[in-house]
Amino acid sequence: MRNLQAIILAAGEGTRMKSELPKVLHPICGRPMIAYALDLAASSGVNHPIVVLGHGADAIKPRLPKDAKPVIQSQRLGTGDAVLAAKKALGSASGAVLILYADTPLLRRTTVQKLVETHFKTGATCTLLTAHLADPSGYGRIIRNETGQVAGIVEEAEANAAERAIREINVGPLVCNTQALLDALTVVKPSASKKEIYLTNAVSHLARQEGTKIQVTRVEEVSEALGINSRAELARATGVIRQRIVDAHLHNGVTIEDPHTTFIDQGVSIGADTVVHPYTVIETGVSIGKRCSIGPFARLRSGVTVAEETRIGNFVELVRTKVGPRVRLNHVSYFGDAVIEEGVNVGAGTITANYDGKDKHPTHVGKGAFLGVDTVLIAPVKIGQGATTGAGSVVPKGHDVPPRSVVVGVPARPLVARTSASADGPPAASKKARMARVKAARRPVRPSHAKKKAMKKQAVKRPAARRTMARARR
Repeated sequence: MRNLQAIILAAGEGTRMKSELPKVLHPICGRPMIAYALDLAASSGVNHPIVVLGHGADAIKPRLPKDAKPVIQSQRLGTGDAVLAAKKALGSASGAVLILYADTPLLRRTTVQKLVETHFKTGATCTLLTAHLADPSGYGRIIRNETGQVAGIVEEAEANAAERAIREINVGPLVCNTQALLDALTVVKPSASKKEIYLTNAVSHLARQEGTKIQVTRVEEVSEALGINSRAELARATGVIRQRIVDAHLHNGVTIEDPHTTFIDQGVSIGADTVVHPYTVIETGVSIGKRCSIGPFARLRSGVTVAEETRIGNFVELVRTKVGPRVRLNHVSYFGDAVIEEGVNVGAGTITANYDGKDKHPTHVGKGAFLGVDTVLIAPVKIGQGATTGAGSVVPKGHDVPPRSVVVGVPARPLVARTSASADGPPAASKKARMARVKAARRPVRPSHAKKKAMKKQAVKRPAARRTMARARR
């Protein structure tokens, strides 16, 4: 069985980022940059990666998984010094160590797995990851001897003109026999230019030793070699990873109408035959069922689950909300900390007021409810099964709407009770009540006693009035 440990180098300051946030915590598609290196270590079978920290260590430590082993590089004296800082955490020097960089998030798992497999299968002393770039500026160059074997690595700052013309570059990650690497690092000298101990100098030292074997594995795509040292490089890396995410969903049967205007983070689940319309943002931690329609211009934030055959339309924002099957939530609405059960219809402009300035509160909308246009639900509040709110209604906190009832107004008050057993149908009166209304409409109106007396007086006065009018005409 192979004995493999991993060291993730994350001590760099990242001055070109021009940020107070440590470079490796800058987010890429919903996850901090360092999370991608941690994934690579886990996919290689390493359960307790050593993470070498320096600048921003106090901010980075809380973001590490519990099984990680953080160590501090007290002085940033180069990548070789960073590995030596992890010497104690390595414990036994037997086996091999995988060196990863926290600022190379574009490396694929298959590439690193191939690197590890090549090392163990060939019995190499050290196995490097390389790439051929049209513009190798900024990278260390791979030096080969007349037989094509790796003779060393030269950093660009120390390379001559001929060496700078070499296009095969060192990507950075490598696998090396642990004891051989530690022995080499104890004898290599700091660089002449920066006075730092380079990990690449240790590789060059090993290449010159008799009986050592240096192997090379190339990256699958040139883009994998991109390291992140500036905001521009961060933007390019984000674009590459976002396209990979979109491609994975397309492969799984999701329709994404315009990948260039659709933003989907890592850690999103989308069911087959769901359609995602343009200008939609789906953040990490969202789960969407089959045969749904999402967007355009929708934003689904972390903690949202959407069941099958549901429509989330334009300018709808959801956060920490569970949406049931066959819900229609089509226009200009906001739901936070809510549960929307099956078959609910949400009118345009409906929102939950879930934050009272101090705490956030839940809203529950029962099965088959109908929320009228511009309804405001002030949490905490419950809308009962099959209930209806009128257009413009404001339901105050704690004023739960009973099942199968209708409320209207500001604040919302009951209008009529539903007596139908159906939770989904419109309000329906019982047959007895309807018949009573019909009989009342047909029944002749009988005058009261006072009205009869007034009518008699009027009848007596009329003949006298006629005689008076007749004399006047004469």
